[in-house]
Amino acid sequence: MSSPSAPDPSRRTVLATGSALGGVLLTSGLTTQATAADHAETTALPADPWRTVLDDADLVWQRMPTTWYEGPFLGNGFLGSGIYAEPGAASTAVRFNVQHSEVQDHRPEFGSLFGLARLPIGYFTLEPVGAITGLDWRLSLHDAELTGTLTTDKGTLTLRALVHNDRSVLAVEVTASAGESGFRWVFHPADAISPRAAFRPLPDGYQGNPPAEVADHDGTTAAVQPLLAGGQHVTAWRERTRSRTRTLYVHVAHSCPKNTALEQALKAVRAADRLPYSALAVTHRAWWHAYYRKSFLSLPDARIQRFYWIQLYKAASAARRDAPVMATSGPWLEPTPWPNTWWNLNAQLEYWLIHGSNHLELDAITRALSEFRDNLANEVTQPYRADSLGIPRTTDPHLVNGAASTLMGYGVGIPGQNPPTPEVGNLTWALHNVWLSYRHTMDKSTLRDVLFPLLRKAINYYLHFLERGPDGKLHLPATFSPEYGGDSRDCNYDLMLLTWGCRTLLEAAELLGIDDVLAPRWREVLAKLVPYPTDANGFVIGADIPFAKSHRHYSHLLAVYPLYEVTGRTPDERALIEKSLAHWVGFEGALQGYTFTGAASMSALLGKGEDALRYLGELMTRFIQPNTMYKESGPVIETPLSAAQSLHDMICQSWGGIIRVFPALPAAWADLAVHNFRTQGAFLLSARRQGGTTRWVRLVSEAGAPCVVRYGIAGSIDVRDGRGRPLRYSDAGDGAIRLALRKGESALITARGDRPDLTVAPVRPNEDAPRWGLPLT
Repeated sequence: MSSPSAPDPSRRTVLATGSALGGVLLTSGLTTQATAADHAETTALPADPWRTVLDDADLVWQRMPTTWYEGPFLGNGFLGSGIYAEPGAASTAVRFNVQHSEVQDHRPEFGSLFGLARLPIGYFTLEPVGAITGLDWRLSLHDAELTGTLTTDKGTLTLRALVHNDRSVLAVEVTASAGESGFRWVFHPADAISPRAAFRPLPDGYQGNPPAEVADHDGTTAAVQPLLAGGQHVTAWRERTRSRTRTLYVHVAHSCPKNTALEQALKAVRAADRLPYSALAVTHRAWWHAYYRKSFLSLPDARIQRFYWIQLYKAASAARRDAPVMATSGPWLEPTPWPNTWWNLNAQLEYWLIHGSNHLELDAITRALSEFRDNLANEVTQPYRADSLGIPRTTDPHLVNGAASTLMGYGVGIPGQNPPTPEVGNLTWALHNVWLSYRHTMDKSTLRDVLFPLLRKAINYYLHFLERGPDGKLHLPATFSPEYGGDSRDCNYDLMLLTWGCRTLLEAAELLGIDDVLAPRWREVLAKLVPYPTDANGFVIGADIPFAKSHRHYSHLLAVYPLYEVTGRTPDERALIEKSLAHWVGFEGALQGYTFTGAASMSALLGKGEDALRYLGELMTRFIQPNTMYKESGPVIETPLSAAQSLHDMICQSWGGIIRVFPALPAAWADLAVHNFRTQGAFLLSARRQGGTTRWVRLVSEAGAPCVVRYGIAGSIDVRDGRGRPLRYSDAGDGAIRLALRKGESALITARGDRPDLTVAPVRPNEDAPRWGLPLT
């Protein structure tokens, strides 16, 4: 977010002389700032840069969307609405789904997939008087608002819709022409049963909840859904007429075991109803405008740039720190076999983009793991609960799995035993997300209060089962590598996570000044753990299972990405990564979207920008839907969000204590601008590439952490502080320098004698591309 002292973004400073650069003071805003005497030339900026890229990324619909994968979507991390034609009645009604990330069942005896599943709420249909003949809609990312017209053979309906950021109210304003003044809204309550019931057999004794009860409450209508476990969820709504405009206000509340949701929902709707739509929009838009300004990215591929900004919109529509960790479909629950949160890949991938894009306010994983840590102890079997933690494959928002059976939910499992399936590494992988949040903020409270105590117990679970073999190495009994099938001794999924966990615990203990009694054991693991199993084709699943069939998951490659434990430091290690990657993606059949986001990020690690772009192109062509959503037997949200992280990995990497600027750009991306990209070490990076050359790099330190940057500028360089004075640095080798920056200090790196324009602004696209949504062309 721009600082209060940032200059007016409608003005642009062009710096062309040595004296100008020497006196410049770069602010946290998008433009540069210098004294009047230093200004060589000043020109008007044509538009606010954020507004420019966001308006360009808006989704448009000139054809009627018929599914969730095609239509507009609104949300605030809690309340969500997907909008598309009513199935079977496309010419007569438009569906506005109403779903909520907190609405779930509370019967743990039937497990996370049935008894604790998210529950569908229902939907409104907008039913015109006439038959629908056309539409022209636009989803404004900047305002997080849907606007446009619906045309019928009787007239037009002009609408505006939003899910209010703070009030959690769906507001839809409709202005009707004379012939459409009789349009109506109809609410359709959904059956309160786990969506998995449409895909899998019901557990013995399981039944759906009773029907919702719809009644009027002094002018406000409410659908009260009682729950067999106690409590209720309630959808309340009312419509207000102002001149020719009618506005629908909707709120959802959930309570268990008490029946307090009705009162909450009625109160929220009545409070919103007192405000016209335009007044609600003011405070709603203010949050979204500030949200986007925390970072900036522009690149010359119009289709991918638009996709990227849509993912930032999607992330904030689906996630907030205090909201439940995203379920597989985010807040937009649709028929799905996966009606809860999945922890063997989905949750991790959903949140990676928040770090580089500077949006830690969306970090629900760190908050949830900390808040519900006691439940993690209950997910391991009784003998291990005193000193171990685990997270199952699936949980509800409180990290509860319920009954551990493959019908009702997948438990943590025990190495060497099956059933249940011994999938045990998911918590350690989830804690890698927490470690990323720590590293990108350097907030020691996250390290001390969340990561270290939870990771210590997650790794302790492994330590119970390590065995010394005849070779003198430590080995793991058979465990399960997610999704490949079969249990294997020395499973790479677990060996890689165990190695990262022990290394991270030792580093954390040193930083926190903790003399932990387990530290010798962690060192022993690092020294004696069996090497990761490989064969002639690279990394295998484990000692008992080769990689011999198509596999969408990169569970056997986590040491390469995202853990960066194997990075290609030597020619042999690089060759191992290359052949493992080629072998993995070489099996067609089971490959899915996130296969290609993982492959793109691994290619970026190797500096192969062309390969990374090719993999993203495969993703876009084969899997991404018109509104940038994604499906695998049902709606899943992680893959497009992880594609944004793959883009981050091409633009900046900061693993291993080195910030790498533009490490894997394809040749076609000769121009690129990035601003306030957050890196490990809590640095904010801004940089500009022009004509295939990096012109300048700027880093601001938020925590005073050690700074090593591979800046990517050929030849001699100038390094200056925030006041334009020369700044001392030392050579760190391999094109990198070491800087000593205290908290709040900054460094600007340019080619020696170069005085580039320090304005960050949108770059020109190489060619035009169709908008996302359903445009006519």
